[in-house]
Amino acid sequence: MDRGNKYEGKNMALFEEEMDSNPMVSSLLNKLANYTNLTQGVVEHEADEDTKRKEVKVPRMGTFIGVYLPCLQNILGVILFLRLTWIVGTAGVLESFIIVFMCCACTMLTAISMSAIATNGVVPAGGSYYMISRSLGPEFGGAVGLCFYLGTTFAGAMYILGTIEILLTYISPSAAIFKAEDGGEETEAMLNNMRVYGTCIIILMAVVVFVGVKYVNKLALVFLACVILSIIAIYAGVIKTAFDPPDFPICLLGNRTLSKRSFDVCAKFTESNNETKTTTLWRLFCNSSLHNATCDDYFSLNNVTEIQGIPGIMSGVLIDNLWSAYSEKGSIVEKKNQPSVSGSEDIKIGGRPYVFTDIMTYFTMLVGIYFPSVTGIMAGSNRSGDLKDAQKSIPTGTILAISTTSFIYLSCIVLFGACIEGVILRDKFGEAVNGNLVVGTLAWPSPWVIVIGSFFSTCGAGLQSLTGAPRLLQAIARDGIVPFIQVFGHGKANGEPTWALLLTAGICEIGILIASLDSVAPILSMFFLMCYMFVNLACAVQTLLRTPNWRPRFKYYHWTLSFLGMSLCLALMFICSWYYALVAMLIAGCIYKYIEYRGAEKEWGDGIRGLSLNAARYALLRVEDGPPHTKNWRPQLLVLLNLDCEHLVKHPRLLSFTSQLKAGKGLTIVGSVLQGTYLDKCTETQKAEENVKALMGVEKTKGFCQIVVSPSFRDGISHLIQSAGLGGMKHNTVLMAWPQSWKRTENHFSWKNFVDTVRETTAAQQALLVAKNIDLFPTNQERFTEGNIDVWWIVHDGGMLMLLPFLLRQHKVWRKCKMRIFTVAQMDDNSIQMKKDLQMFLYHLRLNAEVEVVEMFENDISAFTYEKTLMMEQRSQMLKQMQLSKNEREREAQLIHDRNTASHSTPAVKASVAASVPEKVQMTWTKEKFVAEKHKNKETNVSGFKDIFNMKPEWGNLNQSNVRRMHTAVKLNGVVLNKSQHAQLVLLNMPGPPKNRKGDENYMEFLEVLTEGLDRVLLVRGSGREVITIYS
Repeated sequence: MDRGNKYEGKNMALFEEEMDSNPMVSSLLNKLANYTNLTQGVVEHEADEDTKRKEVKVPRMGTFIGVYLPCLQNILGVILFLRLTWIVGTAGVLESFIIVFMCCACTMLTAISMSAIATNGVVPAGGSYYMISRSLGPEFGGAVGLCFYLGTTFAGAMYILGTIEILLTYISPSAAIFKAEDGGEETEAMLNNMRVYGTCIIILMAVVVFVGVKYVNKLALVFLACVILSIIAIYAGVIKTAFDPPDFPICLLGNRTLSKRSFDVCAKFTESNNETKTTTLWRLFCNSSLHNATCDDYFSLNNVTEIQGIPGIMSGVLIDNLWSAYSEKGSIVEKKNQPSVSGSEDIKIGGRPYVFTDIMTYFTMLVGIYFPSVTGIMAGSNRSGDLKDAQKSIPTGTILAISTTSFIYLSCIVLFGACIEGVILRDKFGEAVNGNLVVGTLAWPSPWVIVIGSFFSTCGAGLQSLTGAPRLLQAIARDGIVPFIQVFGHGKANGEPTWALLLTAGICEIGILIASLDSVAPILSMFFLMCYMFVNLACAVQTLLRTPNWRPRFKYYHWTLSFLGMSLCLALMFICSWYYALVAMLIAGCIYKYIEYRGAEKEWGDGIRGLSLNAARYALLRVEDGPPHTKNWRPQLLVLLNLDCEHLVKHPRLLSFTSQLKAGKGLTIVGSVLQGTYLDKCTETQKAEENVKALMGVEKTKGFCQIVVSPSFRDGISHLIQSAGLGGMKHNTVLMAWPQSWKRTENHFSWKNFVDTVRETTAAQQALLVAKNIDLFPTNQERFTEGNIDVWWIVHDGGMLMLLPFLLRQHKVWRKCKMRIFTVAQMDDNSIQMKKDLQMFLYHLRLNAEVEVVEMFENDISAFTYEKTLMMEQRSQMLKQMQLSKNEREREAQLIHDRNTASHSTPAVKASVAASVPEKVQMTWTKEKFVAEKHKNKETNVSGFKDIFNMKPEWGNLNQSNVRRMHTAVKLNGVVLNKSQHAQLVLLNMPGPPKNRKGDENYMEFLEVLTEGLDRVLLVRGSGREVITIYS
């Protein structure tokens, strides 16, 4: 055995590295061969194969018993026996044919789409739900799955109500518990009977389903036999009418049909012992039984005639029944082409024994009533977990069942129209034929065949619904996408959904308490139509996207068929009932948003995701045509984060600021650099990415995360600036934090990296935002109730400075802040005119802001500036020349830093400055002297310089360019502090770095001086292009 293992190891030695993560082909095939799809439900099979599960013996069914018969039984139900004759009579043969053809076409197209989806991979339990969710994603799958579940459950209620209607109207009217004492209470009594009997049947059926699916199938076969016998009886009856029509006479008064429930003899008088007597009918229309009694006007003027209710297939009655006969509610059923004399109408027409229509009829209403009779095409796929080979059985069984039932429905319409008199067809409850079931009158050998057959048919269909619905709910619950129904995923040891069955019975009971079959039916139509629509959509999307995984075994599909099916479903929804359609869509929409908001994140490789990718690709190709117009420009951010040694974000507030600036709009790429090589840092990169994404979730920053590994930090940032984004979706603005520790010697690269980043963003023509003191910036939970956002507009950089405060104020944190714009006037500027021009410019930009022009006169350079410059240059020289040990360098740098800080922070009291060179010169400034020095007039400029150089000879050797820059920084800082020290945020133009790279560390010092004493500063450097416009 060991030798065999060794041999195998050597045989595949080249691939031994892969063995840990990728299984051998032989073991993979072995797993797939032993694959069982029942116990797993709808849990992803990839995740499930590795866990060992004990085999559970479950009955397995083939195409005929598992799919064809359940579909046949669910489709042939209540409507065929109880309503189809009435639909034919009301709409006429032609329009009825159109109604049935539309509905059957809709289900056939859906079945073709469903077959394609069902044969594209293994379909576990949950059939239709599983197909839709894996094709359209968890949101659509959950929404449509729950809608379909509700539809199936209410269908169960409808079938049960149909069962009771047959029982109490046609089989045993005496079994009614509630009796109507007078005519008005008849409907109410019937509804109460429905409620009592319905509840009993629900409990009985739930027990049968609980006992096991095997017994349901055994019972279902018995029920189905009854249905098939009934249909054979109808066809046999039709053939018999050709040579021997059955005797069902109808009594007409003029052209009006009379209800035979109230009288026996169809005549006004009868001859008995040579004596003419009035009949029961006479007494119903006259005030006494005497010949001279006062009678109804219409009764007096018209004769009573008797015609055959079923003249037979050869009688030519089809011609009369071709056209529709829609009517208002409460109108009398009248025979066309029958002579009648209209009299002055009696007010008490309601009390006469006429056959009345119980509801107003029109074409679209009949579509709504008929459609539930073609539903049930999913009965096989709902129980896909119990099939031997779902991929083969579902398409074959479903399409065969739809073809069979469509033939039955379409042929029945023509045959009913050809055999039965129109007035009987329009008589919904068979009142003109002694309360018989109208279809029953046609059947051979006896009407009872149909009555019993239809009773068992509806019973069986209800049982099928009650079996399928809990399985569907269990499948949705086990997926975990709708958190509040997860409890219904549990069941018995063999997978039977116990809890789901209880809920289904409960919802069914609601349908039964409604008690009116006509009220329940349109609700299911909507839910089923919505489900079918999405099955078609799923197939069309997958076919059009040509996803590599779309390889159905069923080949007879095309996207145009799916699209036609989807359009037909949508049209039928609105034809049946536009308001129910809107309500159903609203329910589905609410579930969709709930799953999107609360549901688990699932990646099922669904078609909607594929559609999103295709749409994204198309949009990206469109966007890349050129740069966006100024009107469409918004900052697309690349946020550069620093990570600590634990790979956690150092400055989380940078992401808070990002979400405040973006408010979820546009592109945000959050980037960071790890130093090293990618092979070594692969796992660390994943960890860093997880940390950054987690923080992005907390801070509600919507965007993408990109971690780059590079040998040097500087190169990594350069790579991000160059290559982050894709096509037209590239960043145009870089946001980073100010390197707080740039003065520390151990971190001497940080300022170099920073200055190089500034240069690279300029080279890439991107804007740059630098947040100083980022840890003082507000979190997303804070709210500023007052304060200002101050903009210091010194040079025009395309309008970024104007746009940023406007974007920030869209967010709750900054909403209450006011915007103030400061600009600086030089000696020869007209400050009053500047203010007017700026106010007009802001007016055209539609921005609300206070405007202030600050005058900055050319005055002499203060001793303080010289001292600052001297400190800066000495520090720079020292770091370059002195090769000290690390500790000494730290100590030295810290000493200079301390003195430097002291020199600016306490100039009012005393600033003692000592250089680190051997000679030590000390100076003392009083406040008066300092202020006077700062604000000297230009006239005394020359003498001032001489005095200053006399004070401290080293100042004469300073680089005059540095002195001038420091002068600007100090003066500007003074002005900004004076106006904006208490502002919530200060936005400043960021000066560019020097062209000569030798002065980079001086540049950092200038920026430090410029922003000293301010809490929150955003340094802004525009990209040079205009980003804000006055035009619409």
